[in-house]
Amino acid sequence: MIVTRFAPSPNGPLHLGHAWAAIVAHDLARARGGRFLLRIEDIDGERSRSALAAEFEADLDWLGLAWDGPVVHQSARLGAYAAAAERLKAMGLLYPCHCTRAEIAAVATATGPDGPVYPGTCRHRAVAPDGAAWRLDVAAAMARTGPLTWVDELAGEQQARPDLFGDVVLVRKDAPASYHLAATLDDAADGITLVTRGADLFAASHVHRLLQALLGLPVPTWHHHGLLVEADGHGQWRKLAKRRNAPALADRRRAGEDGHALADALRAAARGDRPFPAGISLAPVLHGEP
Repeated sequence: MIVTRFAPSPNGPLHLGHAWAAIVAHDLARARGGRFLLRIEDIDGERSRSALAAEFEADLDWLGLAWDGPVVHQSARLGAYAAAAERLKAMGLLYPCHCTRAEIAAVATATGPDGPVYPGTCRHRAVAPDGAAWRLDVAAAMARTGPLTWVDELAGEQQARPDLFGDVVLVRKDAPASYHLAATLDDAADGITLVTRGADLFAASHVHRLLQALLGLPVPTWHHHGLLVEADGHGQWRKLAKRRNAPALADRRRAGEDGHALADALRAAARGDRPFPAGISLAPVLHGEP
């Protein structure tokens, strides 16, 4: 049975981009007789606001998207994240790092999907500094697993290239797990068979496939969909984002807008049956990139 999920972080209100991501996950599950789950990714330190979780549920209900089973919260899984990190440490694949982003940017010689690629400054340090992050030695991990592949429904089979990121952080200084580690473990624990997310996260799946192999986790199929984007006023398009104050679904809901009609309008626009709202478009997916 197909199982999908929508997994927002409660560090800001949902907007139309989130609505589209939830609709894709929901509709794919329903079209194939499967289950659609809701997970709240709430381990991002002080940025997470617990009150927003209830808002998210109200927003999805307003859109006409019903999820199956109880809502899962990442904050209930801290023990699982710690245990996975300890397993990787025991394999000799994690090392502590105290470098700041500014320090990394100053010495990096390559750019990856997330920006400057970490050059391995702390890889061979003997002592773990207090408050260190923990990074995955990607070259050692890939040597352990051998070549890996994964499949995206839209882009086809992919050769796993986690090396594009360099040695990624798996345990953050300010959180018990990075997105890479938490999302990979959560999807396995929730029995997710089809990981749906925006094409901007396509490259992250290379890392997640490596973690699945290292930790003996099941391998899902992926579906990286196009993103809703907005005109930036200069003839360019950019994805809708909380940090740019994209209009909140909750505000539209409280203003009395019909959420079911909004969801149907987004579906129809994606099919090409009608235009998107003014100033909004759906970015095409080209090999996973918007």
